[in-house]
Amino acid sequence: MIPARRLLVAGGVLLAIALAAAFEGALEPAWRAAAVLVLLAVLGDAAAVWAAPIPAASRSAPASLPLGIWHRISLRLTNPGPRARNVEIFDHTPVAFEVRGMPRRVSVPAGGWADVRYEARPVERGLHRFGRVDVRIDSPLGLWQRRARLAEETPSRVYPNFAALTRYALLATDQRLSQIGILQRRRRGQGLEFHQLREYREGDAQRQIDWKATARTGRLVSREYQDERDQQIMLVIDCGRRLSARDGELSHFDHVLNAALLLAYVSLRQGDAVGFLTMSGEPRFMAPRKGAAVVTTMLNQLYDLQPSLMTSDYEAAALELQRRVRKRALVVMLSNLRDEDDDAIAPALQLLGRHHLVLFASLREAILSRALTARVDTFERALTHAAAADYLRERALALHRLERDGILCVDVEPQELPTALVNRYLDIKREGRL
Repeated sequence: MIPARRLLVAGGVLLAIALAAAFEGALEPAWRAAAVLVLLAVLGDAAAVWAAPIPAASRSAPASLPLGIWHRISLRLTNPGPRARNVEIFDHTPVAFEVRGMPRRVSVPAGGWADVRYEARPVERGLHRFGRVDVRIDSPLGLWQRRARLAEETPSRVYPNFAALTRYALLATDQRLSQIGILQRRRRGQGLEFHQLREYREGDAQRQIDWKATARTGRLVSREYQDERDQQIMLVIDCGRRLSARDGELSHFDHVLNAALLLAYVSLRQGDAVGFLTMSGEPRFMAPRKGAAVVTTMLNQLYDLQPSLMTSDYEAAALELQRRVRKRALVVMLSNLRDEDDDAIAPALQLLGRHHLVLFASLREAILSRALTARVDTFERALTHAAAADYLRERALALHRLERDGILCVDVEPQELPTALVNRYLDIKREGRL
């Protein structure tokens, strides 16, 4: 039980009368009468709110949420008593959620219920928990509020934003992938895996003609090929401390997970097997596998993963991958290249390149581009511009050295990583590099 504003106001009025009575004796009977009335009202109101049944509460919230998306959460208050109740309600959302629409006041009819809806937006992945619902029930005269905690705690998993996967699936169905930057280059008869025989078309290469089928049918017949299937894609996810850097709202690590999930989804649609390995953090591994459930499995294994305070150890990751994956695969390492990595990363990627095709995907800080395009009108900005240009030049040289050693590279800003990775993967499939 806590005093409401009305009780404090009544107490203030009673105190004013008492002060007036202290200076003017004629007011003392009025003060005594007012004190008795207020006391009776306060005690009666307290007894009434204490005796009335407490409303029940229940929460409706998704068990899994994508990162960074606003979601509607519903609360239902049920009043079993014979009188309507005025209630102030506050839901204890997880600390890592932004909230709008709380707290709220609502009137719950006698023997009925009232629904309260608000919006919550998770800003951090992982397993979070909605606490109990805090309510303050007004007494009949509004002098007291009875405080209670209702409902049960509700766990909620916050996954990487899988909205991109849904959008990819919808656009792929409608053949409109160019809207999200996925390039679909058409070709005829190019590929490594035989698909079918068909009638010759103008523009087909001579090497596509199947002369035996041509002899049998008496007309030109061409072989049609498709990209090879049943290949392996291994994602090596850097969990080192540098991936905790942020460009805007999401960390580099969140961008890496979004890109990894989209690439996994596209690879599975292409008929390939997908697996992953984490490095420089909590060790997690999934052997390459196929099937519609693989993306869900990855979501469940990666949703609570966070970057560590460790330095990125490329050599340890290369040795671990060599030990676990024997069949040739496309190894996609997602990290952030720095100039101090040159001596450590090149030997590790060369080791992987002896048996696998390696694609190194590096996240470039967006602030570098902003520094280069900003207006240079002071000495300090000139120094910043020169430092950014020098850093990018050294970075480009380091990537060029990796490409010279046969390592494929992608170097883009974080928000561009998902589409850049998918486009590079599709190019590799078309070229038959794997």
